[in-house]
Amino acid sequence: MDIIQEEMLSPQINSLKRLLTTHYYRLMSICLLFYLFSACQSNTRENESQTPESTQASKPVQEKLDPLEQPAATLAQSYCTSCHLYPDPAFLDKETWKTILPRMGHYYGIYADDTTRDWLMEGGRAGLIVNRSNIFPESPVIDTLIFNKISAYFLQEAPVKLSPPERKEIRIGMPGFTLRKPENRTKNPMTLMVHISEPDRFYISDVGRSSLAIMNSQFKVQKTAPSPEGTVWIHEGAQHDYALVIGTFNPTDMDLGFVMRLPDGPGQPTPILARNLQRPVHMDRGDLDGDGLEDMVICEYGKQTGSLAWWKQDQYGNYQKKVLRQKPGATKAYIRDLNNNGRNDIIALFGQGDEGIFIYYNQGNGNFVAEPVLRFPPSYGSSYFELFDFNEDGHPDIIYTNGDNADYDPIAKPYHGVRIFLNDGNNRFKETFFYPLNGAYKAVPADFDQDGDIDIAAISFFPDYENTPEESFLYLENQGDMTFEASTFEEAADGRWMAMDVGDMDGDGDLDILLGSMVFGTDYSDYFDKWVDGSLPFLWLENRLK
Repeated sequence: MDIIQEEMLSPQINSLKRLLTTHYYRLMSICLLFYLFSACQSNTRENESQTPESTQASKPVQEKLDPLEQPAATLAQSYCTSCHLYPDPAFLDKETWKTILPRMGHYYGIYADDTTRDWLMEGGRAGLIVNRSNIFPESPVIDTLIFNKISAYFLQEAPVKLSPPERKEIRIGMPGFTLRKPENRTKNPMTLMVHISEPDRFYISDVGRSSLAIMNSQFKVQKTAPSPEGTVWIHEGAQHDYALVIGTFNPTDMDLGFVMRLPDGPGQPTPILARNLQRPVHMDRGDLDGDGLEDMVICEYGKQTGSLAWWKQDQYGNYQKKVLRQKPGATKAYIRDLNNNGRNDIIALFGQGDEGIFIYYNQGNGNFVAEPVLRFPPSYGSSYFELFDFNEDGHPDIIYTNGDNADYDPIAKPYHGVRIFLNDGNNRFKETFFYPLNGAYKAVPADFDQDGDIDIAAISFFPDYENTPEESFLYLENQGDMTFEASTFEEAADGRWMAMDVGDMDGDGDLDILLGSMVFGTDYSDYFDKWVDGSLPFLWLENRLK
């Protein structure tokens, strides 16, 4: 979606815009497909029956149309788009819709029996958080006949099967790289994160073993530390390094995550900078209010609830949370000056229903105005994005992947893959490249062969293991004119790649690729037995250019 670059507004207009923005996001629901507040229904009915005052005296009042008399397609368009882009019935097959639609009823307060709502609610503090947010209303907030009519429409219009994804030729073998792997395989590896820190030093986090380790390029452990259910992100700063701990890997609304500052040396403290985070998955640091102190932006992915927030640092090193968007699914966020006005903005990716990329323009004094720049259907499964200058015009472009397939039994989706969106110079982004990759989870752009153009390393967590297991990892070598040649290594399916990082592992001046495997998922295949018995927990693709 195109955006309008924010201009310098007068204080009055700026205040009004912030007010409207706040109300807009309060009205948007946290549904996966088409949950909305009951106010949406009442507003629709009011709009249908409104008559301008100037015509009320000369024209009879029109009779209000019963929503049930409207076509099902009209009802679907009206109700669903209040939350997110319209979920075209053709985006999922009939069997998947049969699974999803009853779940959607829960967000409307429509349950199969009196015990369903209690079963949906977690115990303890997580359940209190969800209950306070009224995620699952105690009674219906939409006429069940309307919901049933919309549901029947989706089941009627959905295809029996989706069209198969476009098959691309993938060469087995990567002549420019050498596979480096540990001597021993690991049973049931659960690698959540890999991070190349510097030559001969990288971090690896195993969520199953609740450990964070520092290893060298020979895969020898240098240091280890406990990490509750895994460190998900490492931020290396000019003075200190920071670890973002997810707190709990399994889907929950429990707020056990935190940010800690890593010790500078043996015996040094590890202060907690932010706590009570709901499954945080990404963070960045930078000065967001112009006071010379580094603030933080943290993505709390959560489950039914979550948020994107920036954390203001005071002169004593304490942080205060300031919510930008009170919705789950915050996946990645970067601090950048996107309109070149000297103030740091925030750009963030959201999944979980209302999927898209949003820019939060810095208005000064700690105030931000949100602008959606890209919107995606709720079935896309947004998983990653990164800023980079693809065409070297001085403006940041976007590489984006969608392939998260964990909300229901995974199916191959022809719209999963890697996309590049070019910036027109005013932060309006247009898709200029799409590579179909079922289950695409992450894509990193870099000039691996140092020929002056951008190549791509990509991983898939949900490839079609039955037909195209080689899609687990792809190296897309740029051939010019937006064409790429795909290749992979012979043992690509010996791990299930959840994590990937790019950097100079051996200090020879070229970029290597580090992969980490996580054996997890409901899409059981013959590969699972192999992974559980012993698979590659991580490996290093050494670039042999130098």
